[in-house]
Amino acid sequence: MFAVMKTGGKQYRVTSGDVLRVEKIAAEAGETIQFNDVLMVGGTVGTPTVEGAGVQAEVIDQIKGPKTIKFVKRRRKHGSQRTRGHRQQLTLVRITDILEKGADKSGVKAALGGAGVAATAAPKAAKPAKKAAPKKSAEKAPETAAAGGDDLKQLSGVGPALEKKLHAAGVTTFAQIAAWTEADIADMDEKLSFKGRIEREGWVDQAKDLSK
Repeated sequence: MFAVMKTGGKQYRVTSGDVLRVEKIAAEAGETIQFNDVLMVGGTVGTPTVEGAGVQAEVIDQIKGPKTIKFVKRRRKHGSQRTRGHRQQLTLVRITDILEKGADKSGVKAALGGAGVAATAAPKAAKPAKKAAPKKSAEKAPETAAAGGDDLKQLSGVGPALEKKLHAAGVTTFAQIAAWTEADIADMDEKLSFKGRIEREGWVDQAKDLSK
């Protein structure tokens, strides 16, 4: 029997015993995990997923994919060029069982993406601060940040809306952006849904020039 499951934004056709490399899963080697987004099991097609179906797997190891090189050159007022390498974090798993029904009662740990865990934890930590702050203070916060910081609209592709997002995240100066590491860029990209804009527009290099 085979199943079609979805994880990390990709679909996989699997059978028992298959070994896969999937987007990073928050689990240790030797743990058993369960993929619950099953689109098809045997002849049963989900709408969009098959209710009660699941694919169980054993985590073999946490690995990294092959290194990719990205070269970016921009011909603009604040033109720059940059070469950057990246190795995607992956999880090696072995499919152990395919369940047509009863997966929701199996008690096996659900497979959650490594990035997804951090993303869901951040908003929960921020909620108490928002509730405790009076409405008037919350409305004035962006104005205060803008008054004491730099004009972030000087960065390529940054308008009033994106500047407001950056202020809300506590980013008000070019010096802050110039000091971002790769991890900071990935975090801000995911937190503010910039979809790669930071690297694409070269904000870090521009911020270094503007902060001099």
